[in-house]
Amino acid sequence: MLKISNTGQVGSDFTIKLEGKLLEPWVGEVRQFVEDAVVLPRLDLSRLTFVDRAGTELLRQLLDRGIQIEACSPYVAELLRWDGTGPR
Repeated sequence: MLKISNTGQVGSDFTIKLEGKLLEPWVGEVRQFVEDAVVLPRLDLSRLTFVDRAGTELLRQLLDRGIQIEACSPYVAELLRWDGTGPR
């Protein structure tokens, strides 16, 4: 199960929060949610508990596009090779 929520857009401040498991069946929905954002969002992955191969690839693609991670568990950070300072 994956829950996708956002902080509501205030000017250029927009964060998408993913909670639960990011699995292949939800990759397209997350991608569309990000693409529908008027401004480049940040990602809050602090409550993401599992990511499969397709989900990991999506997150890497989003990082490569310049989307920043606001918060991340050590598990997901290791999958993405993210050190907390910016793109991998």
